[in-house]
Amino acid sequence: MTPSPATLAARPHAPASAPVRSRAAAVVPPVQVLTLTEPLPGFPAHREYVLVPADGAGLLSWLQSVAPDGPRFLVARAEAYFPEYAPALPRSACAELGVEEMAQAQVHCLVTVPPGDVAGATANLRAPLVVCSRTSRARQVVLTDPAYPVRRPMRR
Repeated sequence: MTPSPATLAARPHAPASAPVRSRAAAVVPPVQVLTLTEPLPGFPAHREYVLVPADGAGLLSWLQSVAPDGPRFLVARAEAYFPEYAPALPRSACAELGVEEMAQAQVHCLVTVPPGDVAGATANLRAPLVVCSRTSRARQVVLTDPAYPVRRPMRR
């Protein structure tokens, strides 16, 4: 669209082909798309997700499907909330994800917040979401160790 003479008169210092830039434009960091090697239970059609920060410290994130109508889950970085949490991940899951050393694995716990009760939030330590930062593959790993509860309070 060609600007009108009135528009050009209002911006005499800008050539007609110069793009208009907003001062409020935010710099958006690159987004890493995660591919789930196995879909989350109940969501077989959704395998691609992104982690979107949910707080300023990066301790909580939204695991958001890239599909416009896809699900979204609240996840917490396990080491931030449960420093003693060190599940033994099955070798088969590590191989599937491409985890060659544990430094490549990010472990997140799915968080459940009861309606109207943020203080009652719990984390699922029995089935963490494991992300390989090198391959961008992820999966929920169901652990067999009964020491890890399905509903561990986030607050202690």
